[in-house]
Amino acid sequence: MDEALAGALYAQGDAGLDTGASLLAADPGADGELTRRGEEFVRRAWERGWQPADVVRLVRRDLDEHHVRLVSGLIAGESHRYDRLPPRWSAQLAELAGPEWRADRFSYATAVLELYRLLVGLPTIEPVGPVPGTPFTAPPSPHEPRMLGRIRALLAKAEATGFPEEAEALTAKAQELMARHSVDEAAVSHRTHAKDAPTACRIGVDAPYETAKAILLDAVATANRCRAVWNGAFGFSTVVGYDSDLESVELLHTSLLVQGHAAMTRAEASQRAGGRKRTKTFRQSFLMSYASRVGERLAAAAESVAAPEDLLPVLASRDVAVAGRTEEMFPRTTTTRVRGVTDEAGWLDGRAAADRAQVSRERGQLRQ
Repeated sequence: MDEALAGALYAQGDAGLDTGASLLAADPGADGELTRRGEEFVRRAWERGWQPADVVRLVRRDLDEHHVRLVSGLIAGESHRYDRLPPRWSAQLAELAGPEWRADRFSYATAVLELYRLLVGLPTIEPVGPVPGTPFTAPPSPHEPRMLGRIRALLAKAEATGFPEEAEALTAKAQELMARHSVDEAAVSHRTHAKDAPTACRIGVDAPYETAKAILLDAVATANRCRAVWNGAFGFSTVVGYDSDLESVELLHTSLLVQGHAAMTRAEASQRAGGRKRTKTFRQSFLMSYASRVGERLAAAAESVAAPEDLLPVLASRDVAVAGRTEEMFPRTTTTRVRGVTDEAGWLDGRAAADRAQVSRERGQLRQ
């Protein structure tokens, strides 16, 4: 086992991979130890700051779907060691891939070693929660607040409707409830002297058009009193904020992505009907424009949300805490100039789609 792993995981080139796979394929008795080693590699990933969704996302991007099924099995097996899992882990485990993948012994051993080579090469990243097996404070209740249930239902309707005006009104109402929920949570925390503090979560930012998606997520995070830091190399953004606001960011970002892609599909169909062939440049320009315009709308909506005067210092202190936690997690960040917007029709259609998905607070502001 040690010889197979050493040659496959740490040597340059694929010669060691083939040799290691041959050794493992010839010894069926090694399967149990091979699985144990894989679960150990997964556990080391947790210690380096990774979470299940992060690992699965990277495996899906860099390897193949059968590797995703292999790593899902390892994650599920490793997680059975713990009586309690940190917040957000249960939802990530519930989304793991389906049945275990099997093939002939050599192909199976090769795929396992390819996966393990990726796992042992994972670097240390900023942790966004406790590692399984360490003490942590559980959320106050396992049940979703009623307000978040209403927000989720409104956004689901906005995604499902084929009428832009209806989607616009539903999304606006959802943002209104999010803003109210954030203020209410701050009031409760202040009144009960709760010792809550900003936390963080990761949200996938997948190719293609990941720059536009990251910009959209940043706009949603900022409007909901959070900060977002994009890691393009690993395909995610880390969002820092209070738990209730993080939930709002996840919900709204996902919904706006769905609405944006649906609007882009309709815009492309309209372009083709007019005899104009649109390509990747159209889609890139569309989504960049959509993200930019939604950001403008969200900023305006955030400024229009009124809070009781006695809560203004509380909200300000929470903003400072979020900024401080972000700086603590990411002391060195960089900015970059956005490029790739070259299609005027895509840009104009994207802004129009963002107007239809606007999220201003008052229904009276929704007319175009």
